[in-house]
Amino acid sequence: MRVGVCADDLIVHVRIGHFPCFIFISMNKPVSAGQSNKHPQTKQMRRKPNEDSHYADPEFSAELIAWQKQHGRHRLPWQNTGDAYRVWLSEIMLQQTQVTAVIPYYLRFLEKFPSVQDLAAAPVEEVMALWAGLGYYTRARNLHQCAKQVVAQYQGIFPSDPSLLNALPGIGRSTAAAVAAFSYGTIAAILDGNVKRVFARVFGIDAYPGIKSVEDDLWLRAEALLPQTEIAAYTQGLMDLGATLCTRSKPDCARCPFQHRCVAFAEGRTAELPVRKPKSKQKEKQTIMLLLEHDGAVLLEQRSMTGIWGGLLSLPELDGMTELEVMSSDKSDSNRIFEQISATDQTRATDIVNRFGDIQSLNRLAPFTHTFTHFKLHIHVIHFIISRRFEFVGEDNLRWTDLEQVEQLALPAPVKILLQTLSSRLI
Repeated sequence: MRVGVCADDLIVHVRIGHFPCFIFISMNKPVSAGQSNKHPQTKQMRRKPNEDSHYADPEFSAELIAWQKQHGRHRLPWQNTGDAYRVWLSEIMLQQTQVTAVIPYYLRFLEKFPSVQDLAAAPVEEVMALWAGLGYYTRARNLHQCAKQVVAQYQGIFPSDPSLLNALPGIGRSTAAAVAAFSYGTIAAILDGNVKRVFARVFGIDAYPGIKSVEDDLWLRAEALLPQTEIAAYTQGLMDLGATLCTRSKPDCARCPFQHRCVAFAEGRTAELPVRKPKSKQKEKQTIMLLLEHDGAVLLEQRSMTGIWGGLLSLPELDGMTELEVMSSDKSDSNRIFEQISATDQTRATDIVNRFGDIQSLNRLAPFTHTFTHFKLHIHVIHFIISRRFEFVGEDNLRWTDLEQVEQLALPAPVKILLQTLSSRLI
C-alpha cells in the first residue's frame, strides 16, 4: 500500500488481487466566511500540462517566467494579495478595459465594498452608480449577482476550481483560470485577447482567432504550454507581454523575449497577425432623448436591467434606439436624415412632455454620436424648459433629480457629459 497527499486530501494506493485501486479521502474541513481564502472549501486543482501534445514547449514558459520576474508588472493594486475577492474584482474590471482606466474604479470599489459580503449586501443601484463610466454595464450586474452567489453558495469564499468559477455569473473560462491561478496557484490556462495576439505572432497562426476551430486549437496550445510551477508569474507574464510589448499596434519587438523565435517578426508580419476579423458594415442607430429641465432639476428614467445601459438612469427616449438607414458614406448624411426624423417627431415629443408640466420653451440641440463596440448611436436631444411641473403617479421608473447630483449618479457616459455641460452653464 502506498499513501500520497494531494493538497489537503489523501490518496491511498492499494492492490486488490491483481487490480490496483486508488482510494480518495477528503481531509477538508468546513471553512467559515471569516477565514482566509487560502484554505477554500473546494480542493486546489493542479492540472498537469499535456506533455504529449505536439504544442508542448517547456522553454516557452521558462523564458516567459524569467522575463516577467525581471521586466513584468509587480505593483498593480490587486497583485501580491492572495485575496481571491480582489483578484476577481480586478479581472472583471479588466475585461475589455485598460489597466489605467480600471485602477481608480478598483480602488473606489474596495473602499466602498471591502469584502465580497459587503458587495453582495449592497443595492444593485449603488453598484451601478459606482461602476458608471467604466462601460460594458452587464459586467456590473453580473458582478453583483456573482458576489451574492459566492456568499450564498460558498460562504463568501471563491472556489479554487476553475470549472466552479466558470459557472458563476460573468466569469468566463479565461477569467476563471486567472482568478484560480493568482489566488490559489491552480494550474489553468488563460486565453484572452492579449494571449491570442501573442500566440498568433510568436507561433505564426495565420487564421482569425474568433473562428471556433481556430480558438479551440489555441486552447489546446494554451493548455500544452502551461508550466508545472510558478503559474502566477507565467499567467501575469502573458498578460504583461500582450499589454506592454506585443501590443495591437506598434509592438516593441526589440524588447520582446521571444523575438528570436517569433514567426511574425521573422516574416515581417507583425502588422498582419493576428488575422483581423472580416469587416462587416457597422450598424447605425438613432434615438431622440427628451431633456426636461425645471428649476435646476431634470427628469430621469430608470432603464430596464437588460439591454444597452441596462439598470442605469438616463434621459427619457421617444422611441428607444431604432435602426438608422444611411444611404451614403458622407459623414454628414446621417445627421441630415436624423434632423428630418427629429423634426417629424417633435410634435409627438411635445405631447408627451405636456404630461409632466407646462412647457415654457423648447430647443433642439445639435445631434452627436456615441460609438459602441458593434454600432454607432446618433443622439438627438430636445431640450424642454418647464415653467411648472406636475405630480405624476404610476411612473415608478421616473424621477426629478437635481443637476448637482449628476456626479454621483449611474448615468451613461454621453448623458452624464451632456448634463455636466448643462449644470456648468447654470452655475
